[in-house]
Amino acid sequence: MRIGMCGAFLPDDMDDLTSEMCKRVRSMDYSGIFTRFRSNDPHTTPRTKAERVRQLLADENLRLFQVTGYWQNLVTTDENARKEAVRTVQAALKLANWLGARGIDTGPGSMNPDGPWFPHRDNWTEISRKQLVKSLKECAKAAEDAGVYLSMEGHQLVTLESAEVTASILDEVNSPWVTSDYDSANWITLKTVFDTTSAVTHHVEVLKKHIISCHAKDIWVENRLAVHLQDGCPGKGLMDFHNLFRQIEALSPDFPVIVEGATSDEMPDVAKLFQKVAEECNIRVLDAHEEPVSLNSVN
Repeated sequence: MRIGMCGAFLPDDMDDLTSEMCKRVRSMDYSGIFTRFRSNDPHTTPRTKAERVRQLLADENLRLFQVTGYWQNLVTTDENARKEAVRTVQAALKLANWLGARGIDTGPGSMNPDGPWFPHRDNWTEISRKQLVKSLKECAKAAEDAGVYLSMEGHQLVTLESAEVTASILDEVNSPWVTSDYDSANWITLKTVFDTTSAVTHHVEVLKKHIISCHAKDIWVENRLAVHLQDGCPGKGLMDFHNLFRQIEALSPDFPVIVEGATSDEMPDVAKLFQKVAEECNIRVLDAHEEPVSLNSVN
């Protein structure tokens, strides 16, 4: 298994990524990163900027596990907007290739105008699912040409509302380059928050042939008189990371597990926690360019 990080002190502009930041990542024993270069338009960012980052990461022995897909609306019924969203994903895949990234991460978008992860009743319609399939099919060739995984992240508030819906949509798209980035917290509900062990096992069983990476954050239910599930820093909630690690390792020891929800100050302790969990599970944590013994090994 490989362990990476995102957010925290990593910059929004690729021009601001420095060797000192990379050394800070390495000092905490993370072997790769997921960057959200929000300031860098995938349509206009020149290749030279991306290749500077690629060389910097190579020099610092750090992998680029994921970059952003810019979270555009791939489910909208406005065909002009949907086609523009597809163009953005295609551009993001090309930029990711220049950066040397393994994949891009994006959600399906939302019909809610306030944000790509916010709820809207139209998110869960058959029309939205069909629009998403159409969009992903139009992106599949760009992913293959770039040699970059288009990794879809689901959440119960958007069209990819469950492992079952996600599997169905990815089956219909039917491309090895259009995959699932499994986020362990996003499908946890009030009914499963006190048994995340079973929930994770179920999610992975449904989606396993599609998963190629994992986001790892925690989740807990707060003491309020309306249901509120809060996600955040690993170690603060109810997520069974032992089971999560075993499930991902069983899929492939080459897959990255990427920490989400932690601040810069919390990242060192999360790294120690994840190293401890891996050790307790008898899972070997791989360095940046260390190869697994077997891609089919199970611990």
